[in-house]
Amino acid sequence: MKNFRHYILLFLILPFIAFAEDGSQLWLRYPVNSKPRNIVNSNSKSPTLEIAKKELNNHWSGQPIDLKIDKFPDSFKDGYKIISTPKKITVLAKTDLGLLYGSYHLLNLQQQKGSFSNLNIEEKPSYDIRILNHWDNLDGTIERGYAGHSLWKWEDLPNKISPRCEEYARANASVGINATVLNNVNASPNMLREDYLKKVKVLADIFRPYGIKVYLAVNFSSPKVLGNTKDSDPLNKDVQKWWKDKASEIYKLIPDFGGFLVKANSEGEPGPQDYGRTHADGANMMADVLKPYGGIVMWRAFVYSPSSDDRAKQAYLEFMPLDGKFRDNVIIQIKNGPVDFQPREPFHPLFGAMKKTPQMVEFQITQEYLGHSNHLVYLAPLFKENLDSDTYSDGKGSTIAKITDGTLRSAKFTAISAVANIGEDTNWTGHHFAQSNWFAFGRLAWNNDLTSEQIADEWIKMTFTNDDKFVTPVKEMMLTSRETAVDYMMPLGLHHIFAGGHHYGPEPWGDYKGTRADWSPVYYHRADAQGLGFDRSKTGSDAVSQYFPPLNEIYGNIKTTPENLILWFHHVPWDYRMKDGKTMWEELCYKYDLGVHEVRDYQKLWNKMLPYIDEQRFSEVKDKLKIQAEDAVWWKDACLLYFQTYSNRPIPDNIEKPVHKLEDLKKIKLPMGHHN
Repeated sequence: MKNFRHYILLFLILPFIAFAEDGSQLWLRYPVNSKPRNIVNSNSKSPTLEIAKKELNNHWSGQPIDLKIDKFPDSFKDGYKIISTPKKITVLAKTDLGLLYGSYHLLNLQQQKGSFSNLNIEEKPSYDIRILNHWDNLDGTIERGYAGHSLWKWEDLPNKISPRCEEYARANASVGINATVLNNVNASPNMLREDYLKKVKVLADIFRPYGIKVYLAVNFSSPKVLGNTKDSDPLNKDVQKWWKDKASEIYKLIPDFGGFLVKANSEGEPGPQDYGRTHADGANMMADVLKPYGGIVMWRAFVYSPSSDDRAKQAYLEFMPLDGKFRDNVIIQIKNGPVDFQPREPFHPLFGAMKKTPQMVEFQITQEYLGHSNHLVYLAPLFKENLDSDTYSDGKGSTIAKITDGTLRSAKFTAISAVANIGEDTNWTGHHFAQSNWFAFGRLAWNNDLTSEQIADEWIKMTFTNDDKFVTPVKEMMLTSRETAVDYMMPLGLHHIFAGGHHYGPEPWGDYKGTRADWSPVYYHRADAQGLGFDRSKTGSDAVSQYFPPLNEIYGNIKTTPENLILWFHHVPWDYRMKDGKTMWEELCYKYDLGVHEVRDYQKLWNKMLPYIDEQRFSEVKDKLKIQAEDAVWWKDACLLYFQTYSNRPIPDNIEKPVHKLEDLKKIKLPMGHHN
């Protein structure tokens, strides 16, 4: 009877609930005004301003608002000012897009229950281009996508448009993201066919009022594949003409098209080196055809090919000789670390090293190496760890943030990017907490001075509730979650010991003979009877020499290397004494065990949160935490039992004993549904 009354009550109040609490609203859970208001005045008109007015009239519950275009310096192009008096609020900006960003700032503040008295806010973005990279394929699948199929629904375009395309643009605008690469860096040449460009035009038209420019990843062999040129040599006049004509065709359809993202001569993708040319030859050829339209080339530095040398060194070795040889509308896009989006890596040594070439960071929001959409891992601490890293390239204080945002080096434009985690799932990202990583990237792209804590605080209040009994513990869980994942997956600088292909679970024993050595986990951990870790010191691969002083000395000395990277830079003896007195083997055991207990603590914490939020999101997060806790034990057991076969040392008595057998763990083969 009690349940029946519960459902009757639910039926009666459902019409008055503004939003479904299924995660589909993201952080945009603004109140809906029962009667549309008309409280916004403006001294200008545009589709972008109409969006700003509509958002405020529908969702703002405070005093009247003036949106005013005003005179500001050129550097203020996306920025805004907000000034409040008891009777009204004025938003001032150089452009209508600045006014839209200012409007979202007000609505976000309202959602966080902020104060509106005596506002005197001035904001302008850290980066000119704040871009999401989508690894979406033309068949609707997403490489490293864990939230369903592509939003774009290529097969339906241009005639049928999913409403989520505009919702996507709105969500991005609300955090200041202003650009998107629609397709996978492993690009199909077909992306540049006329029929697909017409589909792209439809999306560009939807995104434009929200301030979002469209970019495309392009396949370097497109002229040969689509245009029947003899080859795709960047110095071939026919190839140059093909790209020039293609650029003209694109800009006729999309006058504000942003430009190209290129992955070339990496993982088997074609590129200029196929013809004995350099990355600069390839990038400049494309830059020249885009230049008349204001387009840019983002050329990825993620390059590696079969080599007997340390894979972590390859990008530096290929790009350093080309410094200063790129056109001014080329920017080098560099992953945060030198291997591949690992749970923890040192920063990429190319940052700051190329002193005459603009650089941008590429982060990965989608959790390819961090438990896909099953694990709760808040990534702002990882992003901040990278941006705040001091490269010493221009003396002390030469952080990656300051090198890439124009503070230390002037550049024609600045940019920052991240690989998106967005798909067709109702909650967009597969895990309710994975939404926070999309949000965090947008906020840091806008203001790289924000702390992980500030961003988490904003996101929790906007996405769930302002109740401190929820906000405080959940924020603590988020802020520790990245370190927790490192603890139960790859502590002390271990890296790339994942199962092949899908990269979901542990496979430290992986030795893929007959394929490339640097695709095998054993290549990275180098376990033997003496110890564990990859020697990148002067007596090893000498990767440390790619860092500026004093880092080369710090990382090159086992005693001064930060312990959270010790196995990245050194082959460490099992009995090496760590700073806390434990041997390295004991430290490894305790770290894995700690990670397991930390996830269990998250479970206990989350179990107390139901009184503060809706049942659906509560139970869906609870289910994911259960998977994460089981996976943490899987990681711990697999790694400790396997490494124990080399260390021949006991697992300490006060650590939870493995529940699996190594032989059984080695037999686990996940379905490839986990891949892509």
